[in-house]
Amino acid sequence: MEQKKTQRNAIDLPGLLVIFGGTGDLTNRKLIPAIYNLIRDGLLPEHFKVLAVGRKEKTTQEYLIGIKESIMKYSRNEIKEEIWNKIQSIVSYYKMDFTNLTQYETLLSHVEKLEQKSKTKRNRIFYLAVAPEYFETIIQGLQESRLTDRSSDYNRVVIEKPFGKDLSTARSLNQKIVHAFEEKNIYRIDHYLGKEMIQNILVLRFCNFIFESIWNNKYIDNIQITLSETLGVESRGAYYEKSGAMRDMVQNHILQILSLIAMEPPVNLKMDSIRNEKQKVLEAMEEISDEFLEKNVVFGQYGKGMINGESVAGYQQEKNVDPESQTETFVALKMHINNFRWSGTPFYIRTGKRLQKSCGEIVIQFKSMPEILYYNNTFEQTPNLLVIKFQPGVGVKFCFNTKDFQVHNGIMTSQMDTSAVTTEQGNTPEAYERLLYDIIRGDGTLFSRWDEVEAAWNVADRLIQYREQKKSPFPNYEAGSMGPVRADILLKEDGRKWWDFSGGLK
Repeated sequence: MEQKKTQRNAIDLPGLLVIFGGTGDLTNRKLIPAIYNLIRDGLLPEHFKVLAVGRKEKTTQEYLIGIKESIMKYSRNEIKEEIWNKIQSIVSYYKMDFTNLTQYETLLSHVEKLEQKSKTKRNRIFYLAVAPEYFETIIQGLQESRLTDRSSDYNRVVIEKPFGKDLSTARSLNQKIVHAFEEKNIYRIDHYLGKEMIQNILVLRFCNFIFESIWNNKYIDNIQITLSETLGVESRGAYYEKSGAMRDMVQNHILQILSLIAMEPPVNLKMDSIRNEKQKVLEAMEEISDEFLEKNVVFGQYGKGMINGESVAGYQQEKNVDPESQTETFVALKMHINNFRWSGTPFYIRTGKRLQKSCGEIVIQFKSMPEILYYNNTFEQTPNLLVIKFQPGVGVKFCFNTKDFQVHNGIMTSQMDTSAVTTEQGNTPEAYERLLYDIIRGDGTLFSRWDEVEAAWNVADRLIQYREQKKSPFPNYEAGSMGPVRADILLKEDGRKWWDFSGGLK
């Protein structure tokens, strides 16, 4: 953590963070622990306040008792009295039914009084840590009550995923938001982009000539992105029935990661320069025709099986799930990016629940040497692989061929590995620390601009419509496997295979 302190500075600009959904799971598990650690690392402004808005009847003191337990349970650092005292001085609770538009005028009055006492200068951040169906109501209430007054240094809004359930609803939501906030002040959050290793993609590419000079279709055979989970839907059955793996993972996390891998070098590291290059990638994705859908997309849903030696139920037996549900819990996809850098290079994507392992990794497979000088039926040349791992371990691994000195004419695969074991998993408080820090200082680089969201929905909509129109023989993979057999065939038909680094090179 000391390294982070030297790389980041405390922010001088004061502000007020208003969290709608202040008693919810996201706030308790992610946001409050993240705020605690930002204080610990000296990364919050001197004049900064947090107002948690919730519908439960609580006093601020009662609220503080609850969040102390959350910090003790979810923070990466142990709680210290001096930091806890600081938390108590900046966090307060406000009871409000945020679905009742008449209550926003009273909230405005409360906010203005708080700002006068705290010297936050009417700089406001509204974090919508609530279910998506409340987004538009809260935005309307903020606008009608003049809480979004733009006369301050900044007035920002943070929107959690999913941003709409399809392109039409996303456009409708966006129109309402841009009436209340300027685009530069809208932060559509993707917690995966808060992960240090995801951000490291840009460093790896643009700070290493050896990689960037061969980061194209002349030298790269294919690129694989895997985001897999051993967990099922657990208590999120009602939500997942409406989203599925396409809306939950592909439309946002995976397409964002893909755009970082495939983007052209930006002219600088400013927010819009990076966003512009990511947007070009999304616009260059191949057309999704009926033929494409039939050949290049695999949907799956888990049945009962074994995870870590324990029997688990199938998706259709989960709580709040239709016993005949056609919701996908797995997606595998082959895509091309039609530009000069990537033409002809396939991108393979897979994500799913109740799979054999929990991991997040990107595998860059380079083209193989001709098997002329070193070829026989016993020893196989493994292609050079660059592996970027971001959960549960983090780091970079490079695989190359060397002589096996124990065998005559033998070839073996050696690995250079910078990976480190970490407990980081999913949308962790650590990821939210980075994202909150960037929101406070006004850096939207790791957040999605509207045209990125729109382009991603253009891709996702066609895939979702195809899945909804086609009745699938679900379930079609056992819990504890790596998904449907058809996902392996997708690569096998191209003479390739999925790479698995969970237990070493396989």
